[in-house]
Amino acid sequence: MFEFIGNFLWLAIAGAASVGGYVTMKRFVHRRLRFVDGVHRRGVPLVAGIAGGVVGLLAAALPLITPLTAVLFGIGVGTGVAAGRREIKRLPSP
Repeated sequence: MFEFIGNFLWLAIAGAASVGGYVTMKRFVHRRLRFVDGVHRRGVPLVAGIAGGVVGLLAAALPLITPLTAVLFGIGVGTGVAAGRREIKRLPSP
């Protein structure tokens, strides 16, 4: 019973980390980095995802955050940056 609760808690934390990273970065790129040309380079989502994963690994010292949670957070950050870039490209030019 306690193992089930622990697994469910881990799944909830991992899901919240990945979805939270995605939504936060998509919103940040769309609102704050709209006029920054560097965000349109090819490797920016990859670099942002790796940086998010490293930050997540630093937080993995906490008891409920595992390295897999950190990797999922990094994936969420990278895909959020990519989605924010696509959203910027669809906007009309100023």
